Formats: sequence, structure tokens, C-alpha cells
Amino acid sequence: MAFHLFIQPQTVLTLKNLTPALPQHTQPSNIVPSTPHRSSHVRHGVSSRTTNSTDPLLARRSADYHPNIWDYEFVESLASEYNYKNEICTGRAEKLKENVSCMFDGASGLPYSLKLIDTIQRLGLDYHFHDEIKSAIEKIYINCKDYKSDLTIEALKFRLFRQHGYEISQGVLKSFVEEANANRGGVKDFEGLLSLYEASFYAYKGEEILNEARKVTSKHLKNCLKERNDNRSRMSIFLEKVISHSLGLPLLCRVPRMEVRQHINMYEMKQDINATLLEFAKLDFNMVQATYHEDLKYVSRWWRDLALDEPLGFARNRLVECFLWSIGLNSEPKYRNVRRQITKIGYLLTVIDDVYDVYGSLDELKLFTKAVERWDINKVNNLPHYMKICFFALYNTVNETGYENLRNNINLDVMPYLKKSWGNICKAFLVEATWYYSGYIPTLEEYTNNAWISVGGPLLSIHAYCQLGDHENITKEALEHMNKNQSDLIRWSSMIFRFANDLATSKNELERGDAATSVQCYMHETGVSESVAREYMQHLISASWEKINTSLPSSQRVFSSSFINTVQNVARMGQYTYQFGDGHGIPNREAKDRIMSIIVKPIRV
Repeated sequence: MAFHLFIQPQTVLTLKNLTPALPQHTQPSNIVPSTPHRSSHVRHGVSSRTTNSTDPLLARRSADYHPNIWDYEFVESLASEYNYKNEICTGRAEKLKENVSCMFDGASGLPYSLKLIDTIQRLGLDYHFHDEIKSAIEKIYINCKDYKSDLTIEALKFRLFRQHGYEISQGVLKSFVEEANANRGGVKDFEGLLSLYEASFYAYKGEEILNEARKVTSKHLKNCLKERNDNRSRMSIFLEKVISHSLGLPLLCRVPRMEVRQHINMYEMKQDINATLLEFAKLDFNMVQATYHEDLKYVSRWWRDLALDEPLGFARNRLVECFLWSIGLNSEPKYRNVRRQITKIGYLLTVIDDVYDVYGSLDELKLFTKAVERWDINKVNNLPHYMKICFFALYNTVNETGYENLRNNINLDVMPYLKKSWGNICKAFLVEATWYYSGYIPTLEEYTNNAWISVGGPLLSIHAYCQLGDHENITKEALEHMNKNQSDLIRWSSMIFRFANDLATSKNELERGDAATSVQCYMHETGVSESVAREYMQHLISASWEKINTSLPSSQRVFSSSFINTVQNVARMGQYTYQFGDGHGIPNREAKDRIMSIIVKPIRV
């Protein structure tokens, strides 16, 4: 393979301080997209002792990673009749889009407008109507902010205002929370309870009314489902499905694109469905899915040409899972370059993560970390062969990204920021490797101060930001903000990702002798049981979401709304991926079904 050098090496970048300190144990990250092989017969684990060019007697650990279940030929076979070249599909979609747009003009009354916006968002159609939704929310905020309605509408109004960046006090929901709390016999306004439950997750730090709302609505909704199971409730099947789904993971924490198909299926169960919205949602889902086929084929061919499978056969093979991540971060058709770049970066990130976690010796890892910090191909001669190949792949891919961005944004060179982000994550990986080789178990604070970087959230965020330059202005101010680790939004989103990952993978990692995760660190530090430690990690996830909500006003002064949504989706994809176990490292049934439903199989129209 020929390695093309796109940008001249620049000055060495070093990382002096990884992060600010995390408040210890009161309030409260490893994106691991992956590495596919060109042949499904290549072995993904290595024996407990293998050789390399540096030391023929060096023992290597084996992670025994599960083999890839999506081979190159399968990806190449993907095809859809719903592509944008199909004039019948595009013509029908345009007509339906016009009809839905007219619904905003004909909206009569606050309840209808709010429910229309909520339904369009849940059906995945909101990207068609950014201007209409913005205008409608603005109109409601100016003219109807103090309009009083029932619980369903008041809670929905509160949630949509906060979601779209408008100020609204938790006090508007106080009377409803008190009423729900006083009704010990149960509340029969199922839709209102659900609306209040979802709104409660948009709390800022210290908003006790919303925290109380979450507790009381959660209790009542669980009782509602129990009554439904006992045939003592008139709850509709649709509402039962939606409540059960929300109790599993609230709307704020769910990846919007990953919810679309399931919500379409649930929406069909409603008695008062809007047939136009339903048809448009199905057709649009299939047409967007067709664009994903082309994106996935592009990155699959890139992976094949990169040919890292044989020299780095110890690493995970998860290209399709990486691509699912990219969809989760930026799902709209226009963001195809972001998806393609994030898939590449996720793939390389997973390979390098496995180099640090499984294969490399400590001396080798120190050399590789220095090579990445220097970002100079003339400084890699002392690396073992497999690391040279890995470095060259990283060097060329990132330099190409920098070149493309510089070509599109003449006055802003992003390469210093991209190089710094890779130096940061390799230093964080090295810290964890040093802990492992020395047998040291850090405190939870020590662990999290390093782990929010090693999880990959900051690295993915800055790469996504640079690619968004195809659609909006990127600024030096924002890049400097990220470069100095000053973004609370990125920090706490990455922390959620890390805790979700640890909760799902800590048992397997412990069994194969990996370094301690947050669960083990907290157990070792405090002496609590595993169940108590896991419960505490869940608490830290909830507290981190509050911190994200609280950070949004300041984040909006630096970042665009599309990038803020991308960073929030890092946290959401973390919870989504690890909701039912290690959906990334161990391709279980749920992980396979998700890929089939989001990427492969269209909805029957």
C-alpha cells in the first residue's frame, strides 16, 4: 500500500494536564467503534505468546474477540429501491413533505402545535422542517408561554422549550408534581404522567421539583403497567408500549435516529394516527437508509484498501458497528462526510485501543505515544513493524482530513487541534497501560480524570466538528475551547459514555485480566459490594446528564446547535450500545438486530 503524505509535519504537541479534577464521589467514557477484516477467516484473537520484530520472546495477551459477522461481500451486496435516483420515491416524498409543511400553517391551538412538533421529531422527520419547527416554537414561547393547560401539554411545552434552548422555570410544573405526589391511590392520566416523566429529565443541577417529578411519575407509571398486566387498566396498547420503552431509557437519553423505526411501529397502534405523517415517515426512513448503504460501501472499500487486518489481526473487527455509531452521531443525509470520517476515525481508534489494552508491551506503548505526539514519520524507525503500519494508517487518514478541511476553510488550519487530540488520547491510553503493568488500582477520581479522554469522546467530537465545516462555519474559538478541555458539554457526555461502557464490560475485562474499570476502582476505594458500586455508577450517569443540561446555555455561546446535538449523541450512543451488554465488543442478538433494522432492512410501505 502506498502512503501519501498530505501535510508537512509540524511542531511537537504535548499534553501537560489531562483534565480538571472531578468533584470526589458526589456529582458526577470509551467510544470503541471497530476494526473489520477483509476475510472472515482471519483469526481475531492471538495466542497467549506470539512474536514480533522487537522481541521474539515477548508474551502477548489475547482478548479472544468475537469474529466479525458482517463481511465485505455482504456490505457490497446492500441495495435499496428507495434510493434518491428513484423518481417515483422522490416525487412522492416531496408531495408528502409539502402536505406536512402545510400542517404548520394550519395548526389550530397550542396543544395541536406542540403535539405536531413532538410527533414529527419522534418520527425522524424534523430535519426536513428545521425552519418551521423553530418558527412554531418561537411563536409559542412569545405568545403562549404563560398559557395554562392540562398536565400533558404543560409538561410537553416545558420539555420542548428546554430542548430547543428557551428559558422556562421548573416552577410551572410544581402544582402538577404536588398533585401527583398527593394522589397515593394512583393517577389515571397516563399520558400526562408520561409527559411529566420525560420532562423531568431535562432538569438542571439542583432543580428539586423536577427530581421529585421523576420519582413520583416513575412510581405511578410502573403501577400503571402492573395494572395493565393484571387486566385492571384501560390503557391503550400504544401507551403501554411507549411507557414501557420510556421506563427502560428516557427520551433525553435515547439516540433519535435509533428510535425512529420503533416509534413508527408504535405510532401505527394509535387510534388517531395522521396517515400523511405515517406514510412520509416510512418512505423517508427507507430513503435515508439507502444513503447509508452508499456511505457504508465507501468506508468498507477504504478499510479494504487500508489492509490492516493481517498485520493487526489481534484487534477487533467491527467496521459496521463503527458505522452505526456514525449514524447515531449525525444521521441526516447531508452529513454523509461526517459519517464517513467518524467511521474511519472510530476504526483506527479501536485498533489503537486494542494495541494499548491487549497487544503492546509497555516499552512499545511509550514509543508509540511519543511518535503520535511528534506526528513525524521520520521518528518511527524504532517502532516494531505492526506499530509502524498502525502509525502510517493514522498519519495519512488524519492528514487527509486536515487537508480537505483546509481546502474548504482557507483561513483555518485544523491540523494542530487534530494532532493534539490524538496525542491526548494516546497519553490517556498509556496512563491506563502503566496502571495495568504496575498492578495499580486508581481512585475513582484518578480514573475518571483520565477515562473521559481515553473513552474517545473528545477525539470524536473534534473530528466531527471539523467535518461539520462542510455545512456551517467552524471557528478558532470553538477549537481552542475543545483544545483546552474547557467544554463541560464534551466532558460530561464522554463521562456518560465511559460509565455505560464500564457497566457493560467490566465483568469480561476483569476475567481476561484487563485494568480496573470505574466499578472496580470504586469497590477497591470504598469497600462496597459490586451491586452498590454499579448502582453508584448509574447515579453518576444521571448526575452527568444534569450537568450536560446545565452546561447548554454556555455551550450555545460557543457551538452551533447541530454540534451540541452531536456531542449529546456521544452520550446517547454510549447508553444505547451498552444497554444490553457489550453490544460493541460482543456482537449479541440485540446488536445484530439493531444493525439489521437501522441499516439493512427497509420498512414495508
